[in-house]
Amino acid sequence: MHNIILIEPLTVEAFAPFGDIIDAAGEPTVMINNDKCARHTDLAQLSFDAGGRAGISVFDGQPYALPHSLPLVERHPLGSQAFIPMSDAPFLVIVAQDRDGVPTAVRAFLTKCQQGINIHRNVWHGVLTPLDSPAQFAVIDWIGSENNLEEFVFDTALRVEQPA
Repeated sequence: MHNIILIEPLTVEAFAPFGDIIDAAGEPTVMINNDKCARHTDLAQLSFDAGGRAGISVFDGQPYALPHSLPLVERHPLGSQAFIPMSDAPFLVIVAQDRDGVPTAVRAFLTKCQQGINIHRNVWHGVLTPLDSPAQFAVIDWIGSENNLEEFVFDTALRVEQPA
């Protein structure tokens, strides 16, 4: 595994193996409310284990600086996790593939303003990582009594940075 991860732009194609992008890009699905509201429908594949339910929480994230030291990643086996920013600040999204329970091929993406993401179940990802300033997020995820968190600590923290 490489110790340096270069930040990439967040695109639908690049992020598809890990989750969905939640934004109002492109034409709306339908106009509603007497044509006063453009609806962009079904932007994320939410998935929740039957032992719990979908919940909406608000997270207050403190900013991280670049380069960013990444000591661990986490995943949620019982439900997807969607992060919808409630501010205009972009944030860093770090994800990894899984190989027999071990995260591999770590990638880092930078969102555009007002762009959210939905991380699919069991996808390794970094913690909520706003940049530059504190940020608030509406988070839709699995709520239940079972443990929905697995963490993996790297032997050596990875370094996430902007490309030269």
